Amino acid sequence: MDCNPLYITSLNSGSNGNCYYVGNSTEAILVDAGISCRETERRMLKLGLSMGRVKAIFISHEHGDHIRGLTVMAKKYSIPVYISHGTISNSKLSLPENLIRNFTSHEVIAVGSLNITCFPKIHDAAEPHSFMVSCGAVKVGVFTDLGKVCEQLSLHFQQCNAAFLEANYDEELLQTGSYPYYLKQRISGGMGHLSNRQALDLFNQFRPVNLSHLLLSHLSKDNNDPELVEHLFNQHAEGTTIVIATRYAETPLFTIGVRQDSSSESSAPAHSDLQLPYF
Repeated sequence: MDCNPLYITSLNSGSNGNCYYVGNSTEAILVDAGISCRETERRMLKLGLSMGRVKAIFISHEHGDHIRGLTVMAKKYSIPVYISHGTISNSKLSLPENLIRNFTSHEVIAVGSLNITCFPKIHDAAEPHSFMVSCGAVKVGVFTDLGKVCEQLSLHFQQCNAAFLEANYDEELLQTGSYPYYLKQRISGGMGHLSNRQALDLFNQFRPVNLSHLLLSHLSKDNNDPELVEHLFNQHAEGTTIVIATRYAETPLFTIGVRQDSSSESSAPAHSDLQLPYF
């Protein structure tokens, strides 16, 4: 017997804006809203998705590339915003009180038949969190803006059927590049971002048997190379589909499922053969 699948896409991923979609056939959430409401609508429409299906927005932290489009989007569609107290206190967001839902670390929040686990991560923000979204036995992780791999990250990663995982920079490109010293230290100093090597180490050490898709996310424009990252991970993929989530466009919509016998159920992009209803 098959579990209900989850459908996932990166609508944009990078320092110019981050927004990730995870949902089933009736409801969905967005993790972060770092691109404009109009652009979010346009990209979702291209994939056959409707904002009417989005029942909540979860915010990982207060940096502009994660919240830039939030206020307009939340107000326009009256979408509840799940955000930690520390994050909203350290942001300049102007959200209606009736749309704000504060969460705490390790809380599990039900949004329809979706369950979202919020857990702390290491990043140079006030109260940053990562998220695990599950529907039945199917689990999808959203893991970006990570200073280092911590116990919480490895624990949740090894449960995933699919994950968005940061691979921000190539260590040599960063060190030989034009960024000033302080910025290089901020990125690689343990509170900034995850390198390709750190992400690959996590993948190799804690990859679950049923990880069908890995969407490499938040790649640096100046300190990384999508082809380099894709080649690096494909050498170790062993059946996991490697996808580069870019800063220029949405990825395809992928179907993520798991069968009762625990074998992975991997699919081609969902919009190629799946007609999701509009709401």
